Amino acid sequence: MFWKKKRTYLDYSAGAGGNVSSPHAEGRGSKKMLEDARTDIARLLEVQSDDVIFTSGATEANALAILGIATAGDHVFYLPSSHASIVENMKLLKERRVEVEELPIKDCRVDCEKLKKLLRSQTKLVVMDAVCGETGVVWNTREVAEVLRKFRTGAPEKESAQAARPIQHSFSGAPVLHVDASQAPLTEKITRAHFGADMLTLDASKVGNVRGIGVLIAHRTIPLKPLYRGGGQERGLRSGSEAPELAREFVACLRQSAFNREEFRARAARARVNLIEAITSVITNVFVNESRAQAPHILNLSLPNRDTDYLVALLDESGFAISTRSACETDSEEGSRAVLALTGDRERAKATLRISWGHNILERELTHFVKALVRAVSFIDNE
Repeated sequence: MFWKKKRTYLDYSAGAGGNVSSPHAEGRGSKKMLEDARTDIARLLEVQSDDVIFTSGATEANALAILGIATAGDHVFYLPSSHASIVENMKLLKERRVEVEELPIKDCRVDCEKLKKLLRSQTKLVVMDAVCGETGVVWNTREVAEVLRKFRTGAPEKESAQAARPIQHSFSGAPVLHVDASQAPLTEKITRAHFGADMLTLDASKVGNVRGIGVLIAHRTIPLKPLYRGGGQERGLRSGSEAPELAREFVACLRQSAFNREEFRARAARARVNLIEAITSVITNVFVNESRAQAPHILNLSLPNRDTDYLVALLDESGFAISTRSACETDSEEGSRAVLALTGDRERAKATLRISWGHNILERELTHFVKALVRAVSFIDNE
């Protein structure tokens, strides 16, 4: 006779819960949870499950994509307005004798005509973000991908570019395009083909209230090397015990953002227009840092000759949480690197405010924010 036995968990050394690598029932359950999440993310991004590499977040994913492919003697391009996890790793590449060069920018776009002339046989990697987390600029990743595709294949110029095609089956040493799409899911499609990317980064904390997990999307034919060694998890590229529960929550956030995307994008676009009109009609000497292609839920302002760190503190006391720039660079005394890269204006870069919001923010809350901002600026101007 068989009966259901009470489970007694005696594998705490592997983890207080089921470790994905353990062979017992608890381990198998965790393994299934993780692989189901991997499959779900692959479907959302329209890639193969094997392309999905779980990491602790975007910083680690970007580091793996950058440091895992470029070696001494290579040539790498990057966007100077990108997140610190990209820019700081470019500095590390320089220490490793990799030649690093900023992508040419014109009118808040990568200047693809100039890029064509700058590419060389040693160019191994091009790194850019899909959406700038500070300014909301939506970058022309597909145009860059098409330039790289033609460079790889030696295809002649055509009047109408074909759809950019990421690497699928082979790697010839030609430039790989890595796109940090962490800021994209709330308002943009997140399929790899949409960005024309060969490698892609996503971070759960930029989609929902989940921290500690992200993904790097990379086909096996891209010859990545691990940043460190250990148990060999995640295709041997990211050793360490996996977090299946976080992976499951990550999937839920991505699904929710996909479900709400069109409605939120339209609502955010209306709110952004109203915000700009309300602010600029009352506050003088204020500049909107934006492009033609813009994420509607991010508004970056410059208020030259005003202490925007003080403004952030005043607004905090009034109940509004905003920032001057990326949370990873709040200690910088040079201001917003992203705004400087876009405008070339140091005074604008030193006096920025970033307002960004999600689907849970109501229009009346933004209206109250404008009133608080006007009061705070008036207080500073009259000091």
